[in-house]
Amino acid sequence: MANTEGIERFIDEAKVDAVLAAGQDRSAAHVREVLAKAREMRGLDDADVSVLMGISDPELLGELFDAARFVKDTIYGRRLVLFAPLYVSNLCGNDCVYCAFRVRNREVTRRALTQDEVANEVRVLVEQGHKRVLLVAGESYPSEGFNYVLKCVETIYQVKVGRGEIRRVNVNVAPLDVDQFKALKATGIGTYQLFQETYHRGTYGRVHLAGKKRDFDWRVTAMDRAMQAGIDDVGIGVLFGLWDWRWEVLALLQHIRHLEARFGVGPHTVSVPRMEPAIGSDVASHPPKPVSDIDFRKLVAILRLAVPYTGIIMSTRETANLRRETFALGVSQISAGSRTNPGGYEEEDAKKEFEAAQFQVGDHRPLDEVVRDVASMGYIPSFCTGCYRLGRTGADFMDLAKPGDIKQHCDPNGLSTFMEYLLDYASPETRSVGDALVDRVLGDMEGKPGATARKLVEAVCAGKRDVYV
Repeated sequence: MANTEGIERFIDEAKVDAVLAAGQDRSAAHVREVLAKAREMRGLDDADVSVLMGISDPELLGELFDAARFVKDTIYGRRLVLFAPLYVSNLCGNDCVYCAFRVRNREVTRRALTQDEVANEVRVLVEQGHKRVLLVAGESYPSEGFNYVLKCVETIYQVKVGRGEIRRVNVNVAPLDVDQFKALKATGIGTYQLFQETYHRGTYGRVHLAGKKRDFDWRVTAMDRAMQAGIDDVGIGVLFGLWDWRWEVLALLQHIRHLEARFGVGPHTVSVPRMEPAIGSDVASHPPKPVSDIDFRKLVAILRLAVPYTGIIMSTRETANLRRETFALGVSQISAGSRTNPGGYEEEDAKKEFEAAQFQVGDHRPLDEVVRDVASMGYIPSFCTGCYRLGRTGADFMDLAKPGDIKQHCDPNGLSTFMEYLLDYASPETRSVGDALVDRVLGDMEGKPGATARKLVEAVCAGKRDVYV
């Protein structure tokens, strides 16, 4: 086992098993008591979460979804953040049975982008209107090793296309040691993201057959090292479908509480990917513990109530329809126009995408169509990166989120970045839908947030860019 720097095991499997076996009171009256508690936005304990997991009555399920909508709207307002994943390499030294990048898979076409190719991918994304990306790489690098990732971050920030640029790079790469995390932080990244995949040790051992990723403890303590290194915005997640989703949610909450206890702040985001088909993987096409659509919607809503101040990310693994349904259940960030193969944005080659992608996406719509759809639903498509650059991260962000004050920044900033998109990148149809939304939102906003939003939007319309509070 790798050295985990003295951290005791904080995923208590026996406790999770006990909660699930306890047979909680799931009467309608008790469910409503838990939902009333959830609306106070102070989070839920394991017994509360277990009660909500057992809901099957359609009326109570509707009340669960209503509570999640209330909490999400109260804390985050109308904005929905958009980003794109940028896969720079699918080289990998691990053998994870569910992933196309696994080292023994001979069906996938391997590729690591050069820095010029990374820049070309970024130009395509900037020309589409993106302002933030999530850098993703398989857990192995070209000859320069981890420095390859640092160079990629630097390259992304250097690309300018007209008025456009990537203003924030988030990163999803293999677990690092503290010194490497410090070097990563020095590049100016936003959030460091890493999924445990499954918190169930037995399952973890069965699906990770070789490579450094086989070490459960090295991976689960990665966020401790990242936060020790000064990266105070971290993102965690589970690959749902490997083990019982109820078990995984309870273990995920243990991980969150561990970070809160040790560092005073939990993760900035939680991701909820479900397993999707991947070339060279039978397991990915037939998940051991599949999660139904209704259970998936339920777990999103439960997470929103259990950790109300943590962002929830929904990827393009899911279909457009299911993504729409989860916006009101707690999702606060979505990817759009995604490609999961290195070079996928510049090449737009369906055959190459299939042969080199990590998994199959469910929502193939381009960014402009997603933006138009989000706006037509009344949400503000946001490309904002203001909090990162003003230092509203980690505990400072949570201090604003917990009393519900963060939306006083999110709504005006989101609206100004949306206006940038409408003026610089939107199709005529999206511009029409977007202008109507901006007018409606400005008409609804009162007091200081409304005045701030109008000022920012007017500045953008006058030709200024990257204005935020």
